Amino acid sequence: MKISENKLKVILPFAILAIGALISVVMVKSRAPVPTRPTVEYAPLVRVVEAQPQDLRLKVHTQGTVRARTQTKLVAEVAGTIVRVSDSFASGGFFEKGDVLVEIDASDYRVAVATAEGTVAQAKVRLGTEEAQAEVARNEWAELGTGGDSPLATRELQLQEAQAALAAAEAVLEKARRDLARTKVRAPFAGRIRAKLADLGEYVAPGVPVADVYSVDVAEVRLPVPDADLAFLDLPVDYRGVAAQEPGPEVVLFADFAGQRHEWHGRIVRVEGEIDPVSRMVHVVAQVVDPYGKHNENDPLPLAVGMFVQADIMGSMVKEAVVLPRTALRGEQVLVVDEEQRLRFRDVAILRVEREKAVIIGGLQAGERICVSTLEAVSDGMKVRARGDDNGGEERPATEPPGQDSLRETATAGGAE
Repeated sequence: MKISENKLKVILPFAILAIGALISVVMVKSRAPVPTRPTVEYAPLVRVVEAQPQDLRLKVHTQGTVRARTQTKLVAEVAGTIVRVSDSFASGGFFEKGDVLVEIDASDYRVAVATAEGTVAQAKVRLGTEEAQAEVARNEWAELGTGGDSPLATRELQLQEAQAALAAAEAVLEKARRDLARTKVRAPFAGRIRAKLADLGEYVAPGVPVADVYSVDVAEVRLPVPDADLAFLDLPVDYRGVAAQEPGPEVVLFADFAGQRHEWHGRIVRVEGEIDPVSRMVHVVAQVVDPYGKHNENDPLPLAVGMFVQADIMGSMVKEAVVLPRTALRGEQVLVVDEEQRLRFRDVAILRVEREKAVIIGGLQAGERICVSTLEAVSDGMKVRARGDDNGGEERPATEPPGQDSLRETATAGGAE
């Protein structure tokens, strides 16, 4: 029986599909069974620190520029030509209190002193003469017995005039001697010369500055302190009419100079009377005694005026505090890893949060492990792994980079600020 060509075109595709389906069924039925593996829960690796409560001395970090406590301009009080200058009369030169830094030509002032001394001598002679004549006049007036003393007759007025003339002559002599002494410009304190403003041979007039100087007995540093950090400092408080009695807190100044770190110690001596209207900072002033003295043979660098320094102001003592990395905080809570290696949210009392650390004063027990790793999704009771757990270093989640391992750190007071 012959099949027409048209019927063959219709039957052939269905036949091919049927044969393919049959082959597929045979392949599925004849395949080997696929072995299955049990589902494994991968707990994320976390870094933990161990809570170790300790007594902490809080610090407030700030910075400022060193300045002299006293700075002024030395001026000439008399006119004249500078005829001599001290060897230390140069920029950066040191001097002691009372040292003669500049001498002005004193020739005219010596003449003035001699002239005034002569005037005083003449006034004394005249006064002696008037006293003798007044005594004679009083005796003669008493012998006449006319009653009532006349100032003119007894020469009392002439005597008063002579006394006034002597006092005026002595005042002129005192001024001449004072002007002569002022030809030597003396240092008012132990200090250093910032700038020399006049030199040998120069004519100066009264009031003309000859040098810009500052003291070296005490150096001061003006330190800004945020309002929030004032609670951690025991600052001296001044009231009207009552000065602070207790010494201020200790301050440690340090700076990097010539590739080496240098350190100086001082104290806070006062709090400035105004709050900065722009930064809202309170400024305290630290003092370092004898900043140019060589106190430490191993670190002879002086605390020079104009140096920019960092400062740590020693604050109050905190009992049983725990210092944690700032990454451990999640708002007002931390994540504690319990004995079953599960995360538990814990409310804590935060005293202070700094750039890298946080000081906790309540809510944690000694030895508890705190999670400091950054986790995207966290739930209470979530299973985690830390070093020492089973399979702690064998299986890692896909989100962790190769080579990452869990660490155990101990939070201590060292370096806490």
